[in-house]
Amino acid sequence: MKAITLKSATLYALSTVIAGSLLTSCGGQQQQQQAGAPEIAVMTVGDTNTTLQQSYPATLRGKTDIDIRPQVTGFITKVHVDEGQQVHKGQVLFTLDQVQFQAAVDQAQAQVATAKTAVSTAQLTADNKRRLYDKNIISEYEWQLADNDLQNAKAALAQANAALVTAKKNLAYTVVTAPSSGVVGSIPNREGSLASPSSQTPLTTISDISDIYAYFSLTEKDILAMTDNGSRNINTAITQMPEVELELADGSTYSSKGKVSTISGVIDSSTGAASVRAIFPNPSGMLRSGSTGRVIIPRTFNDVIVIPQKATNELQDRRFAYVVNDSNKVVATPITVSPLNDGSNFVVTSGLKPGDRIAVEGVGISVRDGVEIKPVDAAAKAAAMAQQGAAQQQQPAAK
Repeated sequence: MKAITLKSATLYALSTVIAGSLLTSCGGQQQQQQAGAPEIAVMTVGDTNTTLQQSYPATLRGKTDIDIRPQVTGFITKVHVDEGQQVHKGQVLFTLDQVQFQAAVDQAQAQVATAKTAVSTAQLTADNKRRLYDKNIISEYEWQLADNDLQNAKAALAQANAALVTAKKNLAYTVVTAPSSGVVGSIPNREGSLASPSSQTPLTTISDISDIYAYFSLTEKDILAMTDNGSRNINTAITQMPEVELELADGSTYSSKGKVSTISGVIDSSTGAASVRAIFPNPSGMLRSGSTGRVIIPRTFNDVIVIPQKATNELQDRRFAYVVNDSNKVVATPITVSPLNDGSNFVVTSGLKPGDRIAVEGVGISVRDGVEIKPVDAAAKAAAMAQQGAAQQQQPAAK
């Protein structure tokens, strides 16, 4: 009986030790979890007004880009302009060899003179035959032959005059002039080169760059957002669009703002985008046809929630923000955002409300649904880091 009692006491003591160890272990793990909660920057969202900017690659073109080609074939004898030169309408650009064309004019003039003489002779003969016919000296047949000769002579004269006009036009075509005012492009052919209307390469290009057309593309989503999903007419949407800016190839912004003027009525099936044209004034001629840039379109949103894109995560075509509740636990919350964004921020259209706290760092890595964190104000953390960096820069270099 004593042995049984001793054994029971031993088992009771052992179970007490094990239970105590388990409680101690669980408590230690809980304390360790609390102590090891990651420190995550959070922000409190609220309604605000914001302007987002979207940029689109653009190709710049002049109001007109006219390829200059000769009307006749000939060797270039003189180039009157230089590349990049501003020219006015009617200004002489090139002169072609005129020898053969001047000879053609001289020949045509001689043919006209001969034809005029033939007409005069035929006229005298016809008049004489007419008088003889009226006196019944000759037959009607003889008079008619003379009259036919007169008509043939007149036709020959008309043909000679037409040939003279053509010859003069061809001679005039040897002087190539500017069809409009603009800037001269490259000149690949110089004196001595053969110029022809059928040449693939034009003599040069004249670009009217008093205004510059910037061509870029908008996707179907962009057009739907612009028209409020079709609730506004596209032409109305264009007139209500704000002025746009042009970012140049070196990253600088062009001094004058432009205006979107047209959107293509057909969407390219291969790209899913429509061509758009914006017009920028170019009084100084700084912008050149053929250049590239980026058109920047601003859009203003009123009373909306704006969050950083890095504070969201996309899973299975759904976008989530990570709301921090009162217990400092993360709750993955599905949200919808505007398709228009500036590449850094999202405009939230549903899923969040003013006053919500969201994690703005570590999303998808240390911040996941159900994780407990130690929230830190994002602005305060950024200010502290900036202050720390400035202090490190001010410290003298270690000797």
